[in-house]
Amino acid sequence: MSDVGIAMGQAGSDVAKDASDIVLTDDNFASIINAIEEGRRMFDNIQKFILHLLAENIAQACVLLIGLAFKDTRGLSVFPLAPVEIIWVIMITSGMPDMGLGFEVATPGIMVRPPQSLKRGVFTIEVMIDMLVYGLWIAALCLGAFSVVLFGFGDGELGEGCNETYSELCDTVFRARATCFACLTWFALFLAWELVDMRRSFFRMQPDSTKYFTQWYYDVRRNKFLFWSILFGFVTIFPTLYIPVINRVVFKHEMITWEWGVVFIATLLFFIGVEFWKFSKRAFLRRQAAKDVRMSGKSMDQVSDAWEKGASGKEMQRSW
Repeated sequence: MSDVGIAMGQAGSDVAKDASDIVLTDDNFASIINAIEEGRRMFDNIQKFILHLLAENIAQACVLLIGLAFKDTRGLSVFPLAPVEIIWVIMITSGMPDMGLGFEVATPGIMVRPPQSLKRGVFTIEVMIDMLVYGLWIAALCLGAFSVVLFGFGDGELGEGCNETYSELCDTVFRARATCFACLTWFALFLAWELVDMRRSFFRMQPDSTKYFTQWYYDVRRNKFLFWSILFGFVTIFPTLYIPVINRVVFKHEMITWEWGVVFIATLLFFIGVEFWKFSKRAFLRRQAAKDVRMSGKSMDQVSDAWEKGASGKEMQRSW
């Protein structure tokens, strides 16, 4: 018994139309394929949206919880991120790229995959593990940047009342907080681009492309909404850092200079960590594909071709 009943809109009878779930108004079977592809594209984009949103939330929660260990002279915790900074990242920085991921086109080989499990839904094992890995990695880099500025290059002075007002004793804390905020902002923006394809490298999202070193440039510009929302996120960070009243009074941080070097190094480490995780996933899925199809009678060339189109080992067995 099929999950979905389909009837012809022109040649089909009224009884068949009433009993069916879908009616083909043009009687063209190719419309079924187009509808399935569009449905899978929407499903993938929902997963990307959720993954980006929750990974950022995990990172922010970890930064705040672990940041409780930083104590000032009164024994009160000094926040690595101010409340306004967190709201800014959620509402301004991450909000538009989240929406932009919903406009992504279908990934290569999307029709090779079998249907998704209705029991699992969008929260697959891969999505949940990615959520934890990306969230923890971002949190580790943000806390590392905060600690390097505060303890590595600074005097380690946590001051007094640095969560409320600026003072000379809080200058290092405000600079470290601004560095942490800049890192979190950049990571949120770059993570959106990394999630355009959840498995392939950001620098190699089109497997059949011959533009080995410049393909990423075309990929990031393909989705105009995502591209301009990320650029908007880059631009809006500078007023929050360098307008005097806004930075100290509202965001509880100070303008930074040499600390941008820490931000650039942390961003490089972010890319290395995410790309390494994607590479590890691809290597694992290749081994699983080879193991699962070994008894299917298919050649390794067929296995490799099918995997490159996006199918895992068990998925390829079912599709064959």
